[in-house]
Amino acid sequence: MSPFEISYAIVGGFIAGCVNTLAGNGSVITLGFLTEILGIPVNLANGTNRVGIVIQGLSSLPSFYKAKRLPLESSWRFLIWGVAGAIIGTFFAIYLSAQSFYSVYKFLMLALFVFMILRGHKPWNNAIETNPLAPWIYSLVFFCFGFYGGFIQMGMGIFLLAFMMLYMKYNILEANALKIIMVSGYTLIALIIFHFYGMVNWTIGLTIAIGQGLGGWMTAHYANKIPNAESWAYRFLYFIMAVTLLKLFGLLNFNTLFMH
Repeated sequence: MSPFEISYAIVGGFIAGCVNTLAGNGSVITLGFLTEILGIPVNLANGTNRVGIVIQGLSSLPSFYKAKRLPLESSWRFLIWGVAGAIIGTFFAIYLSAQSFYSVYKFLMLALFVFMILRGHKPWNNAIETNPLAPWIYSLVFFCFGFYGGFIQMGMGIFLLAFMMLYMKYNILEANALKIIMVSGYTLIALIIFHFYGMVNWTIGLTIAIGQGLGGWMTAHYANKIPNAESWAYRFLYFIMAVTLLKLFGLLNFNTLFMH
Protein backbone atom coordinates (compact mmCIF):
# COMPACT_ATOMS: atom_id res chain seq x y z
CA MET A 1 0.00 0.00 0.00
CA SER A 2 1.14 3.52 -0.78
CA PRO A 3 1.17 6.18 1.97
CA PHE A 4 -1.92 7.70 0.37
CA GLU A 5 -3.80 4.40 0.47
CA ILE A 6 -2.80 3.84 4.10
CA SER A 7 -4.05 7.32 4.99
CA TYR A 8 -7.32 6.79 3.10
CA ALA A 9 -7.85 3.38 4.72
CA ILE A 10 -7.30 4.65 8.27
CA VAL A 11 -9.51 7.70 7.75
CA GLY A 12 -12.23 5.63 6.06
CA GLY A 13 -12.12 3.06 8.84
CA PHE A 14 -12.20 5.79 11.48
CA ILE A 15 -15.32 7.34 9.95
CA ALA A 16 -16.98 3.93 9.66
CA GLY A 17 -16.16 3.15 13.30
CA CYS A 18 -17.66 6.44 14.47
CA VAL A 19 -20.86 6.06 12.45
CA ASN A 20 -21.21 2.36 13.28
CA THR A 21 -21.02 3.06 17.01
CA LEU A 22 -23.77 5.68 16.83
CA ALA A 23 -26.01 4.54 13.99
CA GLY A 24 -24.85 1.08 12.90
CA ASN A 25 -24.45 0.00 9.27
CA GLY A 26 -20.73 0.75 9.11
CA SER A 27 -20.31 -1.83 6.33
CA VAL A 28 -22.03 0.54 3.92
CA ILE A 29 -19.22 3.03 4.47
CA THR A 30 -16.35 0.55 4.33
CA LEU A 31 -17.69 -1.24 1.24
CA GLY A 32 -18.27 2.04 -0.57
CA PHE A 33 -14.83 3.24 0.48
CA LEU A 34 -13.10 0.06 -0.68
CA THR A 35 -14.79 -0.01 -4.07
CA GLU A 36 -15.25 3.63 -4.98
CA ILE A 37 -12.16 5.27 -3.46
CA LEU A 38 -9.51 2.57 -3.28
CA GLY A 39 -10.83 1.00 -6.48
CA ILE A 40 -10.88 -2.58 -5.23
CA PRO A 41 -13.11 -5.00 -7.22
CA VAL A 42 -16.39 -5.38 -5.37
CA ASN A 43 -16.04 -9.13 -4.77
CA LEU A 44 -12.56 -8.63 -3.27
CA ALA A 45 -13.90 -5.72 -1.21
CA ASN A 46 -16.68 -7.97 0.08
CA GLY A 47 -14.14 -10.38 1.52
CA THR A 48 -11.74 -7.70 2.76
CA ASN A 49 -14.57 -5.91 4.55
CA ARG A 50 -14.98 -8.90 6.88
CA VAL A 51 -11.63 -8.32 8.61
CA GLY A 52 -12.80 -5.24 10.51
CA ILE A 53 -16.20 -6.78 11.26
CA VAL A 54 -14.61 -9.80 12.95
CA ILE A 55 -12.16 -7.71 14.99
CA GLN A 56 -14.83 -5.25 16.13
CA GLY A 57 -17.30 -7.99 16.99
CA LEU A 58 -14.92 -10.19 18.96
CA SER A 59 -13.52 -7.22 20.87
CA SER A 60 -16.98 -6.17 22.06
CA LEU A 61 -18.21 -9.58 23.24
CA PRO A 62 -16.41 -9.58 26.64
CA SER A 63 -18.30 -6.48 27.76
CA PHE A 64 -21.65 -8.11 26.98
CA TYR A 65 -20.57 -11.28 28.77
CA LYS A 66 -19.59 -9.36 31.91
CA ALA A 67 -22.92 -7.53 31.83
CA LYS A 68 -24.73 -10.90 31.52
CA ARG A 69 -26.52 -9.77 28.38
CA LEU A 70 -26.12 -12.95 26.36
CA PRO A 71 -29.50 -14.77 26.28
CA LEU A 72 -28.12 -17.83 24.51
CA GLU A 73 -30.35 -20.43 26.16
CA SER A 74 -33.40 -19.24 24.23
CA SER A 75 -31.74 -18.49 20.93
CA TRP A 76 -28.70 -20.70 20.24
CA ARG A 77 -30.66 -22.94 17.84
CA PHE A 78 -31.62 -19.95 15.72
CA LEU A 79 -28.04 -18.70 15.71
CA ILE A 80 -26.89 -22.06 14.34
CA TRP A 81 -29.40 -21.73 11.49
CA GLY A 82 -28.01 -18.25 10.84
CA VAL A 83 -24.45 -19.55 10.62
CA ALA A 84 -25.55 -22.34 8.25
CA GLY A 85 -27.24 -19.80 5.99
CA ALA A 86 -24.13 -17.59 6.07
CA ILE A 87 -21.86 -20.38 4.87
CA ILE A 88 -24.11 -20.95 1.86
CA GLY A 89 -24.35 -17.21 1.23
CA THR A 90 -20.56 -16.89 1.32
CA PHE A 91 -20.10 -19.53 -1.36
CA PHE A 92 -22.85 -17.90 -3.40
CA ALA A 93 -20.91 -14.61 -3.28
CA ILE A 94 -17.68 -16.37 -4.26
CA TYR A 95 -19.08 -18.18 -7.29
CA LEU A 96 -21.18 -15.28 -8.57
CA SER A 97 -19.33 -13.42 -11.30
CA ALA A 98 -17.79 -10.08 -10.38
CA GLN A 99 -20.08 -8.20 -12.79
CA SER A 100 -23.20 -9.93 -11.46
CA PHE A 101 -22.14 -9.31 -7.88
CA TYR A 102 -21.58 -5.62 -8.68
CA SER A 103 -25.10 -5.35 -10.10
CA VAL A 104 -26.64 -7.05 -7.08
CA TYR A 105 -24.56 -4.90 -4.73
CA LYS A 106 -25.68 -1.56 -6.12
CA PHE A 107 -29.37 -2.47 -6.17
CA LEU A 108 -29.15 -3.85 -2.63
CA MET A 109 -27.59 -0.58 -1.51
CA LEU A 110 -30.35 1.37 -3.26
CA ALA A 111 -33.02 -0.73 -1.53
CA LEU A 112 -31.30 -0.30 1.83
CA PHE A 113 -31.04 3.46 1.30
CA VAL A 114 -34.76 3.76 0.52
CA PHE A 115 -35.61 1.58 3.53
CA MET A 116 -33.51 3.69 5.87
CA ILE A 117 -34.92 6.98 4.57
CA LEU A 118 -38.50 5.76 4.99
CA ARG A 119 -37.79 4.22 8.36
CA GLY A 120 -35.63 6.97 9.85
CA HIS A 121 -33.99 6.13 13.18
CA LYS A 122 -37.04 5.46 15.35
CA PRO A 123 -36.61 2.83 18.09
CA TRP A 124 -37.75 -0.57 16.91
CA ASN A 125 -39.27 -1.58 20.20
CA ASN A 126 -41.82 1.22 19.92
CA ALA A 127 -42.82 0.43 16.37
CA ILE A 128 -45.73 -2.02 16.26
CA GLU A 129 -47.29 -4.77 18.32
CA THR A 130 -46.50 -8.24 17.02
CA ASN A 131 -47.45 -11.79 17.94
CA PRO A 132 -44.97 -14.64 18.55
CA LEU A 133 -44.12 -16.79 15.54
CA ALA A 134 -43.78 -20.55 15.20
CA PRO A 135 -40.26 -21.85 16.01
CA TRP A 136 -39.68 -23.07 12.44
CA ILE A 137 -40.36 -19.57 11.14
CA TYR A 138 -37.67 -18.15 13.44
CA SER A 139 -35.24 -20.77 12.13
CA LEU A 140 -36.11 -19.95 8.51
CA VAL A 141 -35.77 -16.20 9.11
CA PHE A 142 -32.38 -16.61 10.77
CA PHE A 143 -31.24 -18.85 7.93
CA CYS A 144 -32.22 -16.11 5.44
CA PHE A 145 -30.51 -13.43 7.53
CA GLY A 146 -27.41 -15.58 7.67
CA PHE A 147 -27.47 -16.14 3.91
CA TYR A 148 -27.69 -12.39 3.32
CA GLY A 149 -24.92 -11.69 5.83
CA GLY A 150 -22.63 -14.29 4.32
CA PHE A 151 -23.37 -12.92 0.88
CA ILE A 152 -22.73 -9.22 1.53
CA GLN A 153 -23.33 -8.22 5.22
CA MET A 154 -24.32 -4.63 4.32
CA GLY A 155 -27.32 -3.54 6.42
CA MET A 156 -27.52 -6.91 8.16
CA GLY A 157 -27.46 -5.39 11.66
CA ILE A 158 -30.50 -3.23 10.99
CA PHE A 159 -32.67 -6.11 9.82
CA LEU A 160 -31.51 -8.52 12.51
CA LEU A 161 -32.01 -6.03 15.36
CA ALA A 162 -35.45 -5.10 14.05
CA PHE A 163 -36.57 -8.73 13.91
CA MET A 164 -35.26 -9.67 17.35
CA MET A 165 -36.81 -6.62 19.02
CA LEU A 166 -40.14 -6.78 17.19
CA TYR A 167 -40.80 -10.52 17.11
CA MET A 168 -38.52 -12.05 19.75
CA LYS A 169 -39.13 -9.22 22.27
CA TYR A 170 -35.49 -8.76 23.26
CA ASN A 171 -34.44 -5.39 24.57
CA ILE A 172 -31.84 -3.42 22.65
CA LEU A 173 -28.88 -4.67 24.71
CA GLU A 174 -29.86 -8.34 24.45
CA ALA A 175 -30.63 -8.02 20.73
CA ASN A 176 -27.34 -6.25 20.11
CA ALA A 177 -25.41 -8.93 21.99
CA LEU A 178 -27.04 -11.73 19.99
CA LYS A 179 -26.45 -9.82 16.77
CA ILE A 180 -22.75 -9.51 17.57
CA ILE A 181 -22.46 -13.21 18.48
CA MET A 182 -24.12 -14.33 15.26
CA VAL A 183 -22.39 -11.82 12.98
CA SER A 184 -18.96 -12.40 14.53
CA GLY A 185 -19.37 -16.18 14.34
CA TYR A 186 -20.43 -16.46 10.74
CA THR A 187 -18.15 -13.62 9.58
CA LEU A 188 -15.13 -15.41 11.02
CA ILE A 189 -16.10 -18.52 9.05
CA ALA A 190 -16.81 -16.41 5.95
CA LEU A 191 -13.45 -14.66 6.30
CA ILE A 192 -11.64 -18.01 6.35
CA ILE A 193 -13.53 -19.12 3.23
CA PHE A 194 -12.89 -15.83 1.42
CA HIS A 195 -9.20 -16.07 2.32
CA PHE A 196 -9.00 -19.60 0.96
CA TYR A 197 -10.37 -18.34 -2.38
CA GLY A 198 -7.97 -15.37 -2.46
CA MET A 199 -10.67 -12.76 -1.89
CA VAL A 200 -9.18 -10.92 1.12
CA ASN A 201 -6.62 -8.12 1.01
CA TRP A 202 -5.31 -8.45 4.55
CA THR A 203 -3.12 -5.36 4.43
CA ILE A 204 -6.00 -3.06 3.54
CA GLY A 205 -8.45 -4.93 5.77
CA LEU A 206 -6.25 -4.69 8.87
CA THR A 207 -5.43 -1.03 8.15
CA ILE A 208 -9.13 -0.16 7.94
CA ALA A 209 -9.75 -2.18 11.10
CA ILE A 210 -7.24 0.00 12.98
CA GLY A 211 -9.20 3.08 11.94
CA GLN A 212 -12.50 1.41 12.84
CA GLY A 213 -11.26 0.50 16.30
CA LEU A 214 -10.00 4.00 16.95
CA GLY A 215 -13.21 5.60 15.66
CA GLY A 216 -15.41 3.29 17.69
CA TRP A 217 -13.39 3.83 20.87
CA MET A 218 -13.36 7.62 20.57
CA THR A 219 -17.06 7.77 19.74
CA ALA A 220 -18.00 5.55 22.69
CA HIS A 221 -16.04 7.79 25.06
CA TYR A 222 -16.81 11.25 23.71
CA ALA A 223 -20.11 11.11 21.78
CA ASN A 224 -22.15 12.10 24.84
CA LYS A 225 -20.33 15.45 24.79
CA ILE A 226 -21.52 16.24 21.24
CA PRO A 227 -25.12 17.56 20.98
CA ASN A 228 -27.34 15.36 18.77
CA ALA A 229 -24.39 13.12 17.87
CA GLU A 230 -26.61 10.22 16.81
CA SER A 231 -28.71 12.38 14.49
CA TRP A 232 -25.59 13.79 12.85
CA ALA A 233 -24.25 10.26 12.40
CA TYR A 234 -27.42 9.22 10.57
CA ARG A 235 -27.26 12.31 8.35
CA PHE A 236 -23.67 11.57 7.48
CA LEU A 237 -24.53 7.93 6.76
CA TYR A 238 -27.32 9.02 4.40
CA PHE A 239 -24.91 11.40 2.67
CA ILE A 240 -22.27 8.70 2.19
CA MET A 241 -24.86 6.26 0.84
CA ALA A 242 -26.25 8.87 -1.57
CA VAL A 243 -22.79 9.74 -2.92
CA THR A 244 -21.88 6.05 -3.26
CA LEU A 245 -25.13 5.31 -5.10
CA LEU A 246 -24.53 8.17 -7.52
CA LYS A 247 -21.10 6.72 -8.21
CA LEU A 248 -22.39 3.15 -8.53
CA PHE A 249 -25.03 4.16 -11.08
CA GLY A 250 -22.56 6.24 -13.10
CA LEU A 251 -24.00 9.64 -12.17
CA LEU A 252 -20.90 10.90 -10.38
CA ASN A 253 -17.17 10.59 -11.08
CA PHE A 254 -14.79 11.64 -8.34
CA ASN A 255 -11.89 9.28 -9.05
CA THR A 256 -9.67 12.18 -9.99
CA LEU A 257 -9.96 13.54 -6.43
CA PHE A 258 -8.15 10.45 -5.13
CA MET A 259 -5.47 9.95 -7.74
CA HIS A 260 -2.03 9.20 -6.36
